[in-house]
Amino acid sequence: MATLEIKDLHVTVAADGDGSEPREILKGVDLTIKQGETHAIMGPNGSGKSTLAYSIAGHPRYTVTKGSVTLDGADVLAMTVDERARAGLFLAMQYPVEVPGVSVTNFLRTAVTAVSGEAPKLRTWTKDLNAAFAQLSIDPSFLQRSVNEGFSGGEKKRFEVLQLELLKPKIAVLDETDSGLDVDALRVVSAGVNRVRESGTTGTLLITHYTRILNYIKPDYVHVFVGGKFVEEGGPELADVLEAEGYEKWTGHKA
Repeated sequence: MATLEIKDLHVTVAADGDGSEPREILKGVDLTIKQGETHAIMGPNGSGKSTLAYSIAGHPRYTVTKGSVTLDGADVLAMTVDERARAGLFLAMQYPVEVPGVSVTNFLRTAVTAVSGEAPKLRTWTKDLNAAFAQLSIDPSFLQRSVNEGFSGGEKKRFEVLQLELLKPKIAVLDETDSGLDVDALRVVSAGVNRVRESGTTGTLLITHYTRILNYIKPDYVHVFVGGKFVEEGGPELADVLEAEGYEKWTGHKA
């Protein structure tokens, strides 16, 4: 069973060229995610949730000053970004970037080849690709477009989940996948995430501000993230408490 283990993780973020010192954002994060589990991380703006996601993925702006991240015992922090992806880590970004000049078709086939170690057989690949597009209600014409170029916010999020379904990672980190989605798109995206969850081969770390996505994707564990660390953990019922009471208990500030 694949396991991502984070121990006492401290992370600083580089200053924005104003001469100030790097700021510590993560202040001792401990978390273990196993294949088949779904963990929801909830917290107010600026609490460090996205910093955790990007630190796991290897974003160069974030520096780990203490702690460890391992996947099946292997040191994730010693891996390059592409090595992390090939090892089975997947990040769905809050704001997916455009990649002009790279077609969706070539991008997906190259990604699957890099992760699996061999190019998918054309007949099987075409069938799987068409099925994935249909399940996520993505127009097949998007195959010939550049990655995310001209996509709406909802289309970008559907494409992120399409990659998740095709790549079948060991651990998926979904950074505010519900951001900017209307009700219909939220249902479609959530159904895609649930298909991956139900396979039992992927552990999911779902980062969100709101409980609405948890009406569609039921977590096994809910973690409250405030001030760069976890301040409370519980089962799915904790999300209901947050919906009713907000984060004032931990932040001291009313919404």
